[in-house]
Amino acid sequence: MREFSLPALYQVPIGGDLTDPIHRNASEYPDLPLVARKNDNGVWEDRTATQFLSEVRAVAKGLIASGVGPGDRVGLMSRTRYEWTLLDFAIWCAGAVTVPVYETSSAEQVEWILGNSGAVVCIAELPRHEAVIGEVRDRLPALKQVWQLEAGGLTDLVRAGADVPEAAIEERRATLGPDSVATIVYTSGTTGRPKGCVLTHANFMSELGNITTRLRPLFQPGESSILLFLPQAHVLGRIAEIAAAMAPIRIGHVPDIKEVTAELAAFRPTLILGVPRVFEKVYNAARAKAQSEGKVKIFDRAAETAIAYSRALDTRSGASLGLKLRHRMFDALVYSKLRNALGGRATHAISGGAPLGERLGHFYRGIGFTVLEGYGLTETCAATAFNPHDKPRIGTVGQPLPGSSAAIAEDGEILLKGPQIFAGYWDNPEATAEALHDGWFATGDIGTLDAEGYLSITGRKKEIIVTAGGKNVAPAVIEDRIRAHPIIAECMVVGDRRPFIAALITVDEEFFPAWKQLHGKPASATVSDLKDDADLREAIQAAIDDGNAAVSHAEAVKKFAILDTVLSEDSGHLTPSMKLKRAVVMKDFAADVEALYAR
Repeated sequence: MREFSLPALYQVPIGGDLTDPIHRNASEYPDLPLVARKNDNGVWEDRTATQFLSEVRAVAKGLIASGVGPGDRVGLMSRTRYEWTLLDFAIWCAGAVTVPVYETSSAEQVEWILGNSGAVVCIAELPRHEAVIGEVRDRLPALKQVWQLEAGGLTDLVRAGADVPEAAIEERRATLGPDSVATIVYTSGTTGRPKGCVLTHANFMSELGNITTRLRPLFQPGESSILLFLPQAHVLGRIAEIAAAMAPIRIGHVPDIKEVTAELAAFRPTLILGVPRVFEKVYNAARAKAQSEGKVKIFDRAAETAIAYSRALDTRSGASLGLKLRHRMFDALVYSKLRNALGGRATHAISGGAPLGERLGHFYRGIGFTVLEGYGLTETCAATAFNPHDKPRIGTVGQPLPGSSAAIAEDGEILLKGPQIFAGYWDNPEATAEALHDGWFATGDIGTLDAEGYLSITGRKKEIIVTAGGKNVAPAVIEDRIRAHPIIAECMVVGDRRPFIAALITVDEEFFPAWKQLHGKPASATVSDLKDDADLREAIQAAIDDGNAAVSHAEAVKKFAILDTVLSEDSGHLTPSMKLKRAVVMKDFAADVEALYAR
């Protein structure tokens, strides 16, 4: 078994908990702007460390006055926003446990999460969220009260706690320690009911303490800032608020992913936390714009130069003089505009959730914006491996978190050990025993580990396809590469016990109108209208050919079907973290799969 470890750079203080950073910040950086929010006029306004702590404590007193006790679970159903972070820290200051609920969750999912966790109160953001909770409230006997943010719920909480003494907060904080439960985050549930991952204060503190120490140049108090637009109900979005508090750096929140481009320009962060699809869309939108302006050849030459320049950085000789000159020219013509689209100040991004792809990774580093890929799961409190800023290895997800270990089992499964690993599944000892063995967490992912500890992910153990010819195929490798093309929204490889590998494809809704215009298709034409169109099939085949280049002939996609629908969370085919629910897709599109193999 190959194993690699790194020494810890940060240790959780004895008796430490997640309320400590915001109290320390108010003491050491009282006037430092640390949390920003949009005012009613749409302008970003800063909260200093002192102001934020005061607001947190006022809300915490409201929770205490409303009967929330130490260790009680508090549901939180909301989009990413300032109040999410405020409430999270307030819940901890009240000695309680946050239970996130995706704002897109169905009534059945809400019932399961709030019921299984035993939540005693819940905060909902919008009327529609409160309505969903209302549908199942009679089946949630432990749930005493629901507040709605848009109906003044936060004001009501603060008013309720007006007479609670400050000493009550300190009493509640005294009940906390490193091993106290901070949150129960329910997995997306690609199969079966979501399981509640129990994450402690130490899990978060050890992880973010080590990350912010290792990436210190990216987390400079008074200089660095991060704009959060990922769902805070997902653990990847959650670590941003905690990292910002521990560093400390300034953080802003964007509730609607469609507003990200405008807010990047207004907020101008130095660091971006994202998922590959965000960076793919930025690239694809820039290329589509260049194509519509008749400048696509210049863009493509600039892209190839950026990729070549980045690759040269990894060689002993470095970039040649000619490459440096071309790079400098395209920096003025193309790269600077792309960096401006990302706010103009950001030099790095941290990306997780899926592979970015080596080519796109080199492209971004080549334009002066390095995307540091990382890897983790809810059970590992998000990032359990990441690329260091000073020696990234593009195409990998980096080295293990300092203070932790990664290993590859004999069957290729990735095993992880360290203080960031979850305490277990809530009220599910059987699932906990299945996941944890002698301190090692079995991830279910397949990967490799090189001599310097850089980890590469090659697929999911349970998603391995075995063809009729006995070939084992990891779908993620080719799917991610195909999905990176602008015309592709989703790609799902099929072929288990079949004679060859095929794929189900959906067309990107945002790119489709531009594609139709560029290829002379009627603006009103739907994907269904063009399923047999030679140009559309050629474009998709080009994406598949590129994906096939990454795998062997036996693993290559031989045929594809275009679905005239969208695979989304609303349709039930994607999880809230945008992972394919393969079993659901196979069931709903069984006829399309059968047609691929019909003689």
